[in-house]
Amino acid sequence: MTSSRRVLSTAEARREEVIAAARHVVAARGYHGTPTAEIARAAGISQAYLFRLFPTKLELFLVLTEDCFDRVADTFTQAAARARAAGEEPLVAMGMAYEELLADRDVLLLQLHTYAAADEPRIRDAVRRGYARLVDVVRRESGADDAQLQMFFAVGMLMNVVAAMRADEVDEPWAKVLMHQGK
Repeated sequence: MTSSRRVLSTAEARREEVIAAARHVVAARGYHGTPTAEIARAAGISQAYLFRLFPTKLELFLVLTEDCFDRVADTFTQAAARARAAGEEPLVAMGMAYEELLADRDVLLLQLHTYAAADEPRIRDAVRRGYARLVDVVRRESGADDAQLQMFFAVGMLMNVVAAMRADEVDEPWAKVLMHQGK
């Protein structure tokens, strides 16, 4: 029996380990606020080795940005496939799956940090490409029209804000309105 699992080379495996460590560290402090020494320490490598794997902090952040958008796109695609198989509405399923994804604080905060760092032209370009891809995925998987897409992404941004400030922990009328939006 052959395994379909891909075997990574040592350098590839190490890059993946560094990306995983960096994801957590950068999610906590953002692009501008995260020293590369902290990323290297979290990954258990020297700063010099970090720069051998990723020549600049910007290069690493761009990989993290792409990884973040990949994760959201994969979440949408898988949710839509499950919904179609069950005879359910893909757009609704994608929204629910996104809500579950936001429970991962690293995904949520890294996503918000990518938007905050978009003043850097290469990050801005990566964010635009990633967001364009998400719009294409949602359109393709759901068949949504432009108005539905706009509402889907508007509610998604509201979900980001609500999740970031942990509005579910607040027993106030304003929080209840935001938490039950669309439910």
